[in-house]
This record gives sequence, structure tokens and C-alpha cells, in this order.
Amino acid sequence: MVKTLQEFGISELSSEQIEELCLIAEESARKHIQSQVPLKLIEKLDVAAEVDQIMPVRLTVDVDLLLSPSFKTHDAKKLAEEAVARAFASAEKHLRELACRSRK
Repeated sequence: MVKTLQEFGISELSSEQIEELCLIAEESARKHIQSQVPLKLIEKLDVAAEVDQIMPVRLTVDVDLLLSPSFKTHDAKKLAEEAVARAFASAEKHLRELACRSRK
């Protein structure tokens, strides 16, 4: 599902708001993975969020995860997909809050 900023009642984002949105998405993805896997069993974790300002504005979240071979209870691909979903949920919540603040 794709949501545009207009659906949230926001016409555009400032560069500070874009940076904040990306940080929120990245942190949410990291927190989800770190809540599921002990840090010492994560060999690689790269999370990147990016906003494309061409209309409609799009948020892209990439999670690159490599778990220790000795850690067999979690599927890295599935965990990365869950983390991306959490990142989008957090970003959407933040956009709704921005929309509420801009209406006041």
C-alpha cells in the first residue's frame, strides 16, 4: 500500500522533518531486530531510510541483516521484513502526528 503525504493532510515536508522521519524509521527497524536477537549474534545490521520528494513523496526502508550461523531460531530475511514493516508503521504514526500538529 502506498500512502501520499496528502492522505495525511501534509502538503510537503521540510528537510528537518524528512531527516526526523528517516531517523524514526531506522531506529524502529533496529529496535525490532535487537528485541528479537541478542546483539552478539548479529554479524551485520545496516538500516537505511530515504525519502524521495518527487510527488507522490515516497519512503524507502532497506534492512541488510546477517545473523551468526550458530543462531538458527530466526530467519534473517523474515526478521528484516518484519523490521521494515515496523519502520513503516512508526513513520506513518509520525506523519499522523505531524498532520495533527499542522492543523492546530
